[in-house]
Amino acid sequence: MTAHCPDDATLHGALVDLVALGSEHTDALWEAATAGDPRLWDYLPYGPFGDRAAFAAWLAGCVGSADPRFYVIVPRATGDAAGMLALMRCDADHGVIEIGHVWFGAALQRTASATDAVYAAARQAFEVLGHRRLEWKCNAQNARSIAAAERLGFTYEGTFRQHMIVKGQNRDTAWFSMLDGEWPAVDAAFQRWMAPENTTPDGTQRQSLAAIRGS
Repeated sequence: MTAHCPDDATLHGALVDLVALGSEHTDALWEAATAGDPRLWDYLPYGPFGDRAAFAAWLAGCVGSADPRFYVIVPRATGDAAGMLALMRCDADHGVIEIGHVWFGAALQRTASATDAVYAAARQAFEVLGHRRLEWKCNAQNARSIAAAERLGFTYEGTFRQHMIVKGQNRDTAWFSMLDGEWPAVDAAFQRWMAPENTTPDGTQRQSLAAIRGS
């Protein structure tokens, strides 16, 4: 069965909505982008931005893009745009798609909402768009992204050496994937992690996602 590429429909997680990027998100995203993480742009091919005008110009170039399809992460607890991700490199004939262009503002980082955003994108890829393979790639020096991929249930496949030149520097790229046959177990672990019995009154999880997946 042929898979499909994403459209601009809103994706709904348990805690967040992923909304198609629009110019109306500029102010909130600029605030998220400048709110306390000096390493935010270290491994992305763009940024940091010297001022709001430069950020707005870059963002305007992303609005309406079909591939990558950019989504704004909007936690329902605040209603404010807190970061971005994209579904990209869609190969519908072969059923392959990638989560990329991931950046979380400081307030979103290391929260259940951040995990839920990736979960919502993965669920869209497998259950709605019908893909066989979901990819995650990052700079091999990006320890935070590698740790996130492993925690979320992606499998490391290897490193492409001298794969790119990004911001004038060599990039070796670490490749991760998740397959449709693995998705039911990954999905079940996400659901157990988000379940009320695993959530404390302050909104944190009692048992880690990795621990649940390994149990």
